[in-house]
Amino acid sequence: MVDVRNESAAPASVTADERDPWPALFALCLGFFMILVDTTIVSVATPALIEDLQADVNAVVWVTSAYLLAYAVPVLITGRLGDRFGPKRLYLAGLVVFTLASLACGLTSTVEGLIVARIVQGLGASMITPQTMAIITRIFPAQRRGKAMALWGATAGVATLVGPILGGVLVDVAGWEWIFFINVPVGLVAFVMAMRLVPTLATNQHRFDWLGVALSGVGMFLLVFGIQEGEQLDWNGVVWSLIVAGLVVFALFVVWQARNRAEPLVPLRLFRDRNFSLANVTITTMGFSITAVAIPLMLYAQLVRGLSPTRAALLLVPMALMSILLARTVGGLTDRVHPRVLLLIGFGSLVVSMVWLVQEIRPDSQVWEILLPMTLFGIGNAFVWAPNSATATRNLPGHLAGAGAGVYNATRQLGAVLGSAGIAVLIDARLLANGLDPAASGGEGGGALPPQVQQAFSDAMGQAIYLPAAIFVIGLVAAFFFERPRHAGFAGAAPARAAEAH
Repeated sequence: MVDVRNESAAPASVTADERDPWPALFALCLGFFMILVDTTIVSVATPALIEDLQADVNAVVWVTSAYLLAYAVPVLITGRLGDRFGPKRLYLAGLVVFTLASLACGLTSTVEGLIVARIVQGLGASMITPQTMAIITRIFPAQRRGKAMALWGATAGVATLVGPILGGVLVDVAGWEWIFFINVPVGLVAFVMAMRLVPTLATNQHRFDWLGVALSGVGMFLLVFGIQEGEQLDWNGVVWSLIVAGLVVFALFVVWQARNRAEPLVPLRLFRDRNFSLANVTITTMGFSITAVAIPLMLYAQLVRGLSPTRAALLLVPMALMSILLARTVGGLTDRVHPRVLLLIGFGSLVVSMVWLVQEIRPDSQVWEILLPMTLFGIGNAFVWAPNSATATRNLPGHLAGAGAGVYNATRQLGAVLGSAGIAVLIDARLLANGLDPAASGGEGGGALPPQVQQAFSDAMGQAIYLPAAIFVIGLVAAFFFERPRHAGFAGAAPARAAEAH
């Protein structure tokens, strides 16, 4: 029996019908945007960090790896903690942890201190992310959730692209410390907005699954760490041992979740809903491919075209703009149109844009020739994020919103880690196949490669982009199997059957 209680003894819990939920959504998106920007903002500061902190490349790579690892591993647990202690409370606590850790990042004078602070930052991010999605699920009725998820999805899509651009500007103008210091005022504003605008929601007195917590944490750590560091360690026996051990522990976790008759950390009945299961497949392909495509594109822009990091990141602007411009339109469609239709448009556009982009990765291509497929990429992005996110959570009852959001965000993060590792391996393989030494494929003095190797390097980067294209095909196939929504207000739908997930 679930014991429903209020997050605090003060006002009674708030339902979606008692107040306008949109101000709360804007407050949540600000914090969500901040933490996602930090997944990519550090990449352009790598040279400055190496110089100022007197660190080697591998140590600076850990500045990003530590954040991603600490972000991905606990997200299943923090989603469930939101159900137990209240999503608003966990969200605010996460903001405090993230903001203070950002201040520590900017004040540190050693790479070791920076890595530790980034781990704490990642923990704060893992507390924030599932709460944003869980709160949206609970304060917006199913028939209005599409527009809300459109804004949430646009925030996620744009934030990962803004990171490199914002990072480049801040490093050039103020120094690398400011890519962290900027989070302090943003975090304070986000905290005040959330305190004032996000409603206090009912909590559920769960029996916490401590064995599930341990198994999921260990399994996620071993798997993510092994994949993330595989390229750095040349995919040696230790790496494969970690990955296999992670899979074994995950298998034990799933067995325990199935056998736990009390309250498992991840109720497997969530996956009885076909759309929830398929949405996790498709968001994994999105996390994988968006992460994967940025790496060869940025290498091509900087090492073949000779663009600065900031100018190279501007190639991503059309994608961000289309995601923003289409968010409202796609959000409205999400509440009325079968998700299969929208996702087929989205993934179809993504596949075509990737194949098109490969053709334009040439030493002599014009900038506008790169921007056109990136514009189509943005259209596809807009048609996936909102419908997929809204469909994933549409049938979930309130007391499982945190668990569902935790699973959804964990699979997205795992996809991103897989994409980063997979594209790194493929880039090295394609460089070798095109007669180049991966270790020596760097520009002279930070500029472009010598003209005689630019064609081979461009070919390698273009060939690597076929990987995210192929993964998008998996999303396209999965989109065919989405069910017609059952929420009230959808044309021809029967009354919502949220009880199926109980």
